[in-house]
Amino acid sequence: MTIQFELNGRLVNASVNPGTTLLEYLRQEEYHSVKHGCDHGECGACTVLINDVSINACLTLVHAVAGKKVETLECFSTHEHLHPLQEKFLQNGAAQCGFCTPGMILSLEALDRENSDITESNIRDALNGNLCRCTGYVKPVEAGLDALKSSPVKGDQS
Repeated sequence: MTIQFELNGRLVNASVNPGTTLLEYLRQEEYHSVKHGCDHGECGACTVLINDVSINACLTLVHAVAGKKVETLECFSTHEHLHPLQEKFLQNGAAQCGFCTPGMILSLEALDRENSDITESNIRDALNGNLCRCTGYVKPVEAGLDALKSSPVKGDQS
């Protein structure tokens, strides 16, 4: 089956077998920020944004993204310019082993896109689906607060 969707800002025509998960497709296409963790939607390592909402790619069949916008961490930065959340994760020591970091950053980005009221409670809720065994969540929460509290007000073009 062939489907069309937007992936990291470019239109993709993907030929996939029925039953292929978005995680399988993205890993095959060498999107390495999308990690293979639990295959049960419990760890958040495979988090992507689909139409600005954080979703577990391991639970999403690739045909379900037809006509939608899919984003992985690869579209958020270049080697020269990091996304503000990536910068704050580095500055706050929130990226330890790094396995969960892409999913956490995408979950926080989804929070920022949907909610201009950034609180510690909202950040903790957004990170609830991301399993991390290294950080204890203190530093990722601090990084999220630092990055999102200082982000420009939505709709402000100045």
